[in-house]
Amino acid sequence: MSILSDFQEWKNFLSQRVNQAESMGMNQETINELAYQIGDYLAQGVDPENQQERLLKDLWSVADEEEQRTLAGLMVKMVNDGEK
Repeated sequence: MSILSDFQEWKNFLSQRVNQAESMGMNQETINELAYQIGDYLAQGVDPENQQERLLKDLWSVADEEEQRTLAGLMVKMVNDGEK
């Protein structure tokens, strides 16, 4: 099964990457920037494999850059909050 085929697996994967970035000393601004870049890459180059990813892709496609950055930051916050 692909990480992208199950949304919980995707969240776990993202959470691990965020934790890894934090342990490397990256600040929240840098992590959010990386999340934005990954989100943009996924929106442009990866076909969603479940309803949650379809929703995120649809939201990304109608958002301007500032809103996309907000979405990326919210994804990071979501996986960070799940760890607390």
